[in-house]
Amino acid sequence: MAGNWCRVQGIALRQGTNTKNIWVAMVDGEDAFYGRLTDRSLAGELLTTEEGLRILQDEKLELLLLLQAAYRVRAHHFGRRVRVQVLNNVQNGYCPEDCHYCAQSVQSEAAITRYRIKGEEEILAEAERAWQAGMYRYCMVLSGRGPNAGRVEQMADLVRRIKSRCSIEVCLSAGFIDRKMAAVLKEAGLDRYNHNLNTAEGHYGAICRTHTYQDRLATLQAARAEGLQVCSGLIVGMGESDADIVTVANHLRTLQARSIPVNFYMYIPGSPLGDVAHGLTPERCLRILCLFRFLNPDAEIRAAGGRELHLRSLAALALYPANGLFSAGYLNVAGQSTAEVQQMIQDAGFEVETVEEAE
Repeated sequence: MAGNWCRVQGIALRQGTNTKNIWVAMVDGEDAFYGRLTDRSLAGELLTTEEGLRILQDEKLELLLLLQAAYRVRAHHFGRRVRVQVLNNVQNGYCPEDCHYCAQSVQSEAAITRYRIKGEEEILAEAERAWQAGMYRYCMVLSGRGPNAGRVEQMADLVRRIKSRCSIEVCLSAGFIDRKMAAVLKEAGLDRYNHNLNTAEGHYGAICRTHTYQDRLATLQAARAEGLQVCSGLIVGMGESDADIVTVANHLRTLQARSIPVNFYMYIPGSPLGDVAHGLTPERCLRILCLFRFLNPDAEIRAAGGRELHLRSLAALALYPANGLFSAGYLNVAGQSTAEVQQMIQDAGFEVETVEEAE
C-alpha cells in the first residue's frame, strides 16, 4: 500500500509525526483515493478529468473524508485563517449585456434599484467601515460592459484614497478592460481585478450572447500582463455539465487566479435564466468546493454567492475547503451580516484573517 498506512480497528490511518496529524483516510473496503487527492494536490500535481468527475459524482465517496482531505491542503497553505470580503455595489443596473443569470442584464425584468454611480465620499466611507469591521478585502463592483478612460481614472483615484486611509486589500470589478486601463489601476495600488469566467467556454453561449468567453479571457490576460492579481471564478447551477466545472477549475489554475469565488446560482425573479438550480444540494456544493481546492491548492477559494441559500445548515463545512467568504450580501441579494459570518467562523474553530496578519 502506497505511503505510510496502518490499520486500526478496521480503519486505515495515515501516520504523521504528531498524533494530532493522524487522520482517517479510508474505511474498510475503500481505496486510498482521499490520501492521493491530498498528496498530489500538495505536490502541485494536476488531477485527471476522471478524478475530478469522481469527486463530483461518486456517491461512494464519504463527504466528511473528502472534506478532511481538502482541509489538509487548505491548512497547509492558509492554516485556519478565513479572509472575509465585502462587496460594494458602486453602480447597479443599466447594463447592455444579456447575461441570462444576472438581475442587471438588459433583458432582466427583476425589481432591482438602478443607479449610475455612488458618490465618492460614500464609497470611501463604506471602505472605512469594512476595514474597521475586520474585512480582508473591499471589492468595488460596477455594472456595465466596461469603463471608459475617465471612469478608470476616477476608480484609480478612489483606490489611492482608500489605501491612504485603510489597511485593506482593494479589488475592482468593472467589466472589460485593456492593458492600458490595467496599468493605470496597477499604478494606483489596486490589488486585484475581478472578472469571472462564469462557466466553461463550450457552455458560454447558453448563458450570454452579447460577448464571448474569449472576451472575458482577454480582460484577465490584460490584468495579469500589467501585474494585477487575477480574481476569477464561476457560477454553478446554470445547466453546465460536471465536465464543464472541472474544465473551469483547471483553466483558472492555468490563469494563476489568486482568488476564486465559487458562486452557486441564485434566481432573482425576473432574471432571464429562470429558476434552474435544482441540483445544488449542500453536499454537491461542498464537493465542488473540494474540487476547486484540490485543483487550485494555494489559491484563495471563496464560498461566494448563494452559500447561504444552497449550503443551508452545512454552511460552516465550507470552511474546510474554502478560506474565503463574503459577508453582507451579493450585489442584489442579501446575505449573512458581518457579525453572523464572524460568529460562524469562530464557532467552527477558525479565525478571521486581517491584512496586517497576512503581512
